[in-house]
Amino acid sequence: MSMVMPVIVGAGPAGVRAAEALVAQGLRPVVLDEAPRAGGQIYRQPPQGFQRSKQELYGFEHRKADAVHRAMAALLPQVDYRPGSLVWNVDGKTLDVLQDGVSTAVPYTHLILATGATDRVLPFPGWLTPGVYTLGGSQVALKYQGCAIGARVVFLGTGPLLYLVAYQYAKAGAQVAAVLDTSRAAGRRAAVPGMLRAPGLLAKGLYYMAWLRAHGVPLRSGVRPVAVQGKERVTGLTYRQGARTHTVECDALAYGLALRSETQLASLAGCEFEFNTRDRNWTPRRDAAGRSSVPGVYVAGDGAAIAGADAAELAGERAALALLEDIDRPHDAQRARTLEAQLAANSRLRTALERAFPFPEDWAQGIADDTVVCRCEEVTAGTLRQAVNDTAAQELNRLKALTRVGMGRCQGRMCGAAAAEVLAHACGRSPAEVGRLRNQPPVKPVPVRVVCLERREKVPS
Repeated sequence: MSMVMPVIVGAGPAGVRAAEALVAQGLRPVVLDEAPRAGGQIYRQPPQGFQRSKQELYGFEHRKADAVHRAMAALLPQVDYRPGSLVWNVDGKTLDVLQDGVSTAVPYTHLILATGATDRVLPFPGWLTPGVYTLGGSQVALKYQGCAIGARVVFLGTGPLLYLVAYQYAKAGAQVAAVLDTSRAAGRRAAVPGMLRAPGLLAKGLYYMAWLRAHGVPLRSGVRPVAVQGKERVTGLTYRQGARTHTVECDALAYGLALRSETQLASLAGCEFEFNTRDRNWTPRRDAAGRSSVPGVYVAGDGAAIAGADAAELAGERAALALLEDIDRPHDAQRARTLEAQLAANSRLRTALERAFPFPEDWAQGIADDTVVCRCEEVTAGTLRQAVNDTAAQELNRLKALTRVGMGRCQGRMCGAAAAEVLAHACGRSPAEVGRLRNQPPVKPVPVRVVCLERREKVPS
């Protein structure tokens, strides 16, 4: 029997539960985690010696966070856990991993990608001003570093995370100047029947909103950002609500339009993709168990499709059971069916949430020509539109070749979604029709010497 070398990328809820299921059947997976401690973004742990309690850090979710942390702690003797490890490339059956400034090759026979998600940010005037953070970044500052991003913070965007982070900041003692939601209250009310499938989640969301209102935080719906005020630092935000324009003073802005799956490694592994209309994003094609189109590669959690922490735990376990089945190891078929049923129910809830917090489809039409879309290459919306007008480009990689959008340090991780929206609007097509950027290594910035060394070692002498 050939040796099985399973590798899990990510030690959030999905990765931890996947490792737990594999260890239960005698396997010893390698667990690669970019963070210094397990938990993922949602249950991110602060540095050792941090004094705030888990209840203060995670609120209503502190028991779930503690359960994931304890599960990983119990697994440590039985897994090869490598924190602080950035997986920056997939080359055949090998991962290129940067740890402590050194890149090493990690082979695998089976790979579970539990890579999580990041904020989706659509540019608007002033979004590059110092003091503008993503919602996720502002949450990291609070959870990991124990600090706020400013003394007076505005929260802008849409999705459950918007209200959660605003609530966490206010509870921690920060001054929340306003919560500005691009979605409309009428849409949220219409989505309530679908959200009744998860009454606990609905109750928490309503509680966050009610608590913020009770503590004097203005909540505004149906807004559109106009511009960030200030040059050297954020001094305010101008926004539009209906026919009226308002300005709120602040020294920091936390901004995000829901989440977007981190799929770069799945792409480099050769997985086929499909356009996920609900997530408005390209995600790996997979079956109900998490198997991708590439044998031996599985995707789970928010890195497969946005579903939240609870679903990530289920999906991580289900992917591990699929792996066990594929290598003819004992697996609980009944448990697998239960997990799939629970994931299907969660998917219906996600559809209701998307109705409550829809993507602002009018954004691409309203963005000014001089607004920078790709910060790495300083490509503006006007440059993208001009390329479409001059060349009749209708595909995203063609636009990349013409303008360099997505060629910078982030390799399109942050600007790809925005560029696709601008292109789709400019050529009169849908985001699904203009395609997705082809991913290139490194998926995140690494030292040039690392990439050069890798290439030198792989060139035959």
